[in-house]
Amino acid sequence: MSKVTTIYRTAESVSPKHPDKLCDQISDAILDAHLREDPYARVAIDVAGGHGTIFVTGEATSNAVNVDIPSIIKRLAGEVELVERISAQSPEIAQGVDIGGAGDQGIMVGYATNETPELLPLEYVLARKLNQFLYKQWPYDGKTQVTTIDGTISVIVASFQHAAHNDLLKAIHDWIAQEPLAIVDPIGLNAVTIHANPAGDWNIGGFDADAGLTGRKLAVDNYGPRVPLGGGAFSGKDASKVDRSGAYMARKIAVDYLKARGAKEVYVYLAYAIGYPEPVEATLIIDGSQERVEGYDLTPNGIIETLNLRQPGFEARAAYGHY
Repeated sequence: MSKVTTIYRTAESVSPKHPDKLCDQISDAILDAHLREDPYARVAIDVAGGHGTIFVTGEATSNAVNVDIPSIIKRLAGEVELVERISAQSPEIAQGVDIGGAGDQGIMVGYATNETPELLPLEYVLARKLNQFLYKQWPYDGKTQVTTIDGTISVIVASFQHAAHNDLLKAIHDWIAQEPLAIVDPIGLNAVTIHANPAGDWNIGGFDADAGLTGRKLAVDNYGPRVPLGGGAFSGKDASKVDRSGAYMARKIAVDYLKARGAKEVYVYLAYAIGYPEPVEATLIIDGSQERVEGYDLTPNGIIETLNLRQPGFEARAAYGHY
């Protein structure tokens, strides 16, 4: 007699006003400002913020002259103190990038699954869609988390600033009723455990309540905890940094192979050495079988041209995950 396996899966999402996501958006807004004037700008900006102060640091080697960081900070974070420490890219790193090499070593993981129309893990998509639904009503700091059992929602956790418990609970029920992917037990909503503001209703959020940091929500930026994380943060980095461009390309390859093979899921692994253009690994796993990636230009410059990554528009991607 075969054993019946029960699969539990959980993923979270955070709103654009979460402190970490504010830092991601500021980093990418600064990148966008450089790219609008200089598509070949090399930028790697990190932001730390909280309790009235924003610290911006990193590198920017760029011909852009109208990058107004104080205005970006005011638009996204309000009236706060700004501390800025930005320098040019290290010449020792630049010499490898100048010849088309990767801006750093690193491993990038791409993924695609046929579970959802977005080709993303179900629990991840549910957490994000719920967050987006609640954010329309409460455009403030907030977090959601969804646990599924064999594809059916088991537990929902949601905490949103300025949302009264009963209102938040009703909104979650409304979302379950209207979201096609939100499948619940046939006996009804009582089968779903819902934790709405489980620590109590709250009105102090964002940078007033907590500190934030660029790149601290990597699982949210990628595919949730089910899929391994490879490289570092995306936000604030131009596409010569393979942490970003390689990860985007790995996702494209995973989607391409998923569709071409009619597969259930595809993992793609790319790895690079700093200063070298070709990856040291380019493999994929299609429904458990490993192959080499073929037919793509996987040099940083090739990826940039394929995906048109010299254009601004990264700030919007930083809000809710990059895929």
